[in-house]
Amino acid sequence: MLHIRAAIDADWPAIWSVLEPTFRRGDTYTFATDVTEAEARHAWMNLPAATFVACDAQGAVLGTYVIKANQPGHGSHVSNCGYVVSEAARGLGVASALCEHSQQEAVRMGFRAMQFNFVVSTNEGAVRLWRKLGFAIVGTLPGAFRHPQHGFVDAFVMFKQLQQP
Repeated sequence: MLHIRAAIDADWPAIWSVLEPTFRRGDTYTFATDVTEAEARHAWMNLPAATFVACDAQGAVLGTYVIKANQPGHGSHVSNCGYVVSEAARGLGVASALCEHSQQEAVRMGFRAMQFNFVVSTNEGAVRLWRKLGFAIVGTLPGAFRHPQHGFVDAFVMFKQLQQP
């Protein structure tokens, strides 16, 4: 059974073990592949409005997400999230559960919509899942991501209204 809860400082080593392989691979996130643990911790634990973890029945961290305002001021009613699932938990529904949880959390926090600013087009599993969960591609950024294997590939802006304007 999957349990999603707010992350605490003591979760960081487990969160880093989920994030590090993804960041080092460099094929889905814009973090530098040589990002330091301290830089990643600051970005994942300190900058967002909240950080969450998905844990299995034994308490092992299988995935994590962050939520924040997409923009300050007059754009602060739109949320932005980032999700990472451990290699071992891929295909088990963790990303779906995290995204569904984040949408509920966004509404609870007063956000009216959710926007993903930079979904790498070659990350087909994520694009397919976000579409399945109601997100639309509202823009394409041609060649905006430097993929380590494919060179310059498109990135998508994806959006979902969570509450009526």
